[in-house]
Amino acid sequence: MSKSYDAIVIGAGVIGCAIAFEMAKSGKRVLGIEKNAVAGSGSTGNSCAIIRTHYSTLDGAALAKSNYPYWENWADYVGAEPGATLARYREVGCLYTCFEENNYGIKLEEIANTIGIPYEVWTPSKMRDRLSIINPGHFHPAKTVDDPEFGLQTGEMRYVLFFPKAGFISDPMLATQNLQSAATRHGAEFIMGQRVEEIFKEGGRVTGIALEDGREFHSSVVINASGPHSYKINDMAGVSEGMNIKTKALRVEVAHVPSPDGFDFERNGYICSDADIGGYWRPEVGNKILIGSEEPECDPLEWVDPDDYNTDVTEQARLQAMRGAQRFPSMGVPNSVQGIADLYDASDDWIPIYDCSDLGGFYMAIGTSGNQFKNAPVVGMMMNALVDYVEGGADHDKEPLEYPLPNMDYVLNMRFCSRKREINSESSFSVVG
Repeated sequence: MSKSYDAIVIGAGVIGCAIAFEMAKSGKRVLGIEKNAVAGSGSTGNSCAIIRTHYSTLDGAALAKSNYPYWENWADYVGAEPGATLARYREVGCLYTCFEENNYGIKLEEIANTIGIPYEVWTPSKMRDRLSIINPGHFHPAKTVDDPEFGLQTGEMRYVLFFPKAGFISDPMLATQNLQSAATRHGAEFIMGQRVEEIFKEGGRVTGIALEDGREFHSSVVINASGPHSYKINDMAGVSEGMNIKTKALRVEVAHVPSPDGFDFERNGYICSDADIGGYWRPEVGNKILIGSEEPECDPLEWVDPDDYNTDVTEQARLQAMRGAQRFPSMGVPNSVQGIADLYDASDDWIPIYDCSDLGGFYMAIGTSGNQFKNAPVVGMMMNALVDYVEGGADHDKEPLEYPLPNMDYVLNMRFCSRKREINSESSFSVVG
């Protein structure tokens, strides 16, 4: 027997669960669908879960800043019950390497000054004082290990920017399950371990979905928050043709490397967006350094079918670790580097799509490009407001919703994350966003 809901959310990663939470909290009857057995066990579970406020665009930075207080006060945000096991946010601060090719971070400083993001300027001397194992050398551009100039240092960086309001969630799956529990307490329901097989449409509107086990559920609102499978769900709904910005599944690797002997990186390390070496790094539990990629030009992008890709780490993880060793010369790189391989739901310009579609009632919270975990709380609020705005009769394509961001004096014109926007030239075109 079929059942009706006010909204169906496809995907129970961090974005999907945040949307379900905010919609249920507003009084809507919500159903969440997840192909995996457990919420947050898809690409969210392998997220580096970095919480930061700097972005390459003013709108992107404002959205990130508005989310920050929710991570600082996670228990309050999710309305946790006494004794609940909660994800823990750890604030460590984030460095951003500055050099000629990124105009010495001037744009980030301008954005920070505009919306009040705190930052400091650290000289090489201060870098060494604060992180004794660091080499503040200049290595750009990133190279492959077979390049004869790999590891060649050409002087030192003038400075880095340090953003104190930054940290990470060590268990992103738990954070997602905290959101799922919060949504459930407000009446949301979830079906796990089932794929969506069909999206029903009638008269130019979505009317519901069918699952692989044959069950059907009806709703005049369906939200695609399916992560790397987003383009497949869009194709199923027949909305891809109406999108100027599209998404694809990008395979990425992250290396986990032991901290140098005698140094506790887990306790005393920082996060860094280190375009100078073509990657990023952060502390990891077990006194390790997690080293990811910022998609340097020398590394080809690996677009894959999200249902058929290599989940084992390869020499790419070792290459990223070797690049990290340029920054930390005393760090040993094992012959067999441990790590993870998973997917980004990458948009054409690495900026998300939070939007309606050409199919009435069908919405998208996709293209998160490895950098939107931190924005889940406000994205949930914003998508709930967008549904109310459009279902109330507004033409979002002609007059985009202007959403007042919480925790700050900033109104986000949602044209920024429209499916119909032009490529945003201000983007970093990387996981930095």
